[in-house]
Amino acid sequence: MAFQILLNLMIAFLWMFLNNDWTASGFIVGYALGVAVLVIMRRFFDGRLYLAKIWAVLKLIALLLRELVASSYVVVKAVLRPSLNIRPAILMYHTELESDWEVAVLITLLCLTPGSVVLEVSKDNRTLYIHAMDIRDAEQFDANIRNKFERAILEVSRS
Repeated sequence: MAFQILLNLMIAFLWMFLNNDWTASGFIVGYALGVAVLVIMRRFFDGRLYLAKIWAVLKLIALLLRELVASSYVVVKAVLRPSLNIRPAILMYHTELESDWEVAVLITLLCLTPGSVVLEVSKDNRTLYIHAMDIRDAEQFDANIRNKFERAILEVSRS
């Protein structure tokens, strides 16, 4: 991936040099030309094109922002309601993630979204103990984490 980024930047600067156009628009045109060259030559590179990983990171950030807004709304609604009708729970969640940084990203995503906090992580980094503010169905909570956060993290880390 680093080689692809470097090659793309080299093509962009080569384009700027050959056209004697040292402006931002010249760089953008050269960068787009470099992306086109990389797309045409992608069969010669190991793995996917680096733009796919950048797209996966952008999708993960968008997922975080969406979940942050949605869960903030739920927490504010629960706090402002006259009667506190919540079902707090501490859940044990088994993750499919393997590396330390994948688990750390998952923990960060879970702690940043209001209404849930990771209390403990097992020694093998495979089990998380999560306190959730309002749980109606534990299986649905697990499936939500697995289908949203874990899938997005795996798309970024293993693509």
